[in-house]
Amino acid sequence: MDIIQQLQWRYATKAFNTSKTLSKPQLNTLKEAFNLTATSFGLQTLSLVIVENKTIRESLVPYAFNQKQVVEASHLLVICIQDNIEASDVTEYYNNIKTIRNTPETILKPYREQLVGMMDVKTIEQRQQWSKNQAYIALGNLMTVCAIEGIDACPMEGFLPEKFDETLQLKQKGLKSVLLLPVGFRADNDFFATLKKVRKPINETIIEL
Repeated sequence: MDIIQQLQWRYATKAFNTSKTLSKPQLNTLKEAFNLTATSFGLQTLSLVIVENKTIRESLVPYAFNQKQVVEASHLLVICIQDNIEASDVTEYYNNIKTIRNTPETILKPYREQLVGMMDVKTIEQRQQWSKNQAYIALGNLMTVCAIEGIDACPMEGFLPEKFDETLQLKQKGLKSVLLLPVGFRADNDFFATLKKVRKPINETIIEL
């Protein structure tokens, strides 16, 4: 597969084919890709909520400024951050390292203490922003995987997170929604599917030293 050809193929899909849905293997690929996304320190302060239920998605449309992709896509992916990062999150992460890699405590202890200290000096808002920056990495990763797999997607920042959090009961899970990614398959009549991609010449965006 030519990855550049697939990236040329992808676009922010405006109209989805409502009769086509992702297969279980395709959905599992997106789940695995999200879980394998690089995060700072590997701490993974992100979660992915996958909404397939049409009734729930219909109720979310007004909170996404009536963007129909939310309900017309096969699935709606909601990228979320933890509303806070506790010392226990760091401890759990390093316990996981110890279990999986059998790394001695003497090696892990200074790194764990350093990360706990780093989080301790941040405000909750700063911790959330730190996580949100990584949510964009996850979004980009998912979009690239979608392109490779021939899955259409439409990244969205335009929605009311508080209303999504309320509808999806995310607060009870200690989460906040930050980004949306409806995924599925483009409709045959999506005008944007046939438009040429508009980008600056590569020599204007790449600097080689």
